[in-house]
Amino acid sequence: MRAALLQTTTGIDPAANAETLADGVARAAAAGAGMLFTPEMSGLLDRDRARAAASIRTEADDPVLAAVREAAARHSLWVQLGSLAVRRPDGRLANRAYVIDDAGAVRARYDKMHLFDVDLPDGQRWRESDSFAAGDAAVVADAPVGRLGLSICYDLRFPALFTALSGAGAEVLAVPAAFTRPTGAAHWHLLLRARAIENACFVVAAAQTGVHADGRETYGRSLAVDPWGEVLLDMGEAPGLGLVDLDGAALRRARERVPVLAHRRSIPAVGAA
Repeated sequence: MRAALLQTTTGIDPAANAETLADGVARAAAAGAGMLFTPEMSGLLDRDRARAAASIRTEADDPVLAAVREAAARHSLWVQLGSLAVRRPDGRLANRAYVIDDAGAVRARYDKMHLFDVDLPDGQRWRESDSFAAGDAAVVADAPVGRLGLSICYDLRFPALFTALSGAGAEVLAVPAAFTRPTGAAHWHLLLRARAIENACFVVAAAQTGVHADGRETYGRSLAVDPWGEVLLDMGEAPGLGLVDLDGAALRRARERVPVLAHRRSIPAVGAA
């Protein structure tokens, strides 16, 4: 199965971002991809909370989601929409990933479980939980690339989530992201390869890149990694579309060579010495 990754520098105008995504769907379909993966916060990336709040809608009213669903149906292409900021019925926000089929129907949703609340050594301070509510359930969905496990960005640092996804049958792990430059340079490749190896899964990580309209900088380097930990695609820093073939035979070979999934055991709680 050929997968496409869209690497973007998402800005503060949802209409412009929707146009970029719809164009990515068209280009991916023309390139023969069966599924497109997009980054975290594909519809709006704005750290000015007051300004962003004016553009965040409920799922039913979100124009970016509507545009991607329409494009997916028009081009008969599945899309893993990395994530959107959407307003929940209780008024709080969710950082929500979607799996959209080739008829434009939403097949699965996942709300980011681990929220990015950190103070970085370069002085950057992030408090995602000030705006967003955390999700509480792991999600695996059937897709043309195989059984697809969903995660978002900071989730990457919590291997128990990926253990749950591969334990539920995931063969491909989606990790859409907007990694900062300092954390990306230190850990991006290392963590993605580790999640692929320890779960014997493909990892597809579409990422934000460059300097954004709200002033932030993201690391880019969207990656696809095979279950043996080999990097199949590294898109560097430029926005654009990348293509990668995910070979089911490679998945089977990796799982036969080192059958980590079959060897997993439940670990009891650690008792006092």
